[in-house]
Amino acid sequence: QVQLVESGGGLVQPGGSLRLSCAASGITFSFFDMGWYRQAPGESRVLVATITKGGSTNYADSVKGNFTISRDNAKNMVYLQLNGLKPEDTAVYYCNARNVYGMNYWGQGTQVTVSS
Repeated sequence: QVQLVESGGGLVQPGGSLRLSCAASGITFSFFDMGWYRQAPGESRVLVATITKGGSTNYADSVKGNFTISRDNAKNMVYLQLNGLKPEDTAVYYCNARNVYGMNYWGQGTQVTVSS
């Protein structure tokens, strides 16, 4: 059974930081590209950042320079460091795992709220 479990969300003031974590199980983690997506109320789910199984990263323009994605293949973990948070970063953040064979898995999401 594949599970992606996110943690680390919460309420933070503008300019603050959070570190999101995603624990993966039930997959051969090192064979999967991993990503973080977010969905704000009333909006579609959008890409935040991805990291390939080889470690190459890609970011949405809106988060470049402030967010950093990383992975630890030994621990089956992927992380998203969020710095310089803004109210418009408020959303549910989802972990994603996908591979070249069309396998595509999602976590349940973790809420990030940026407000003073």
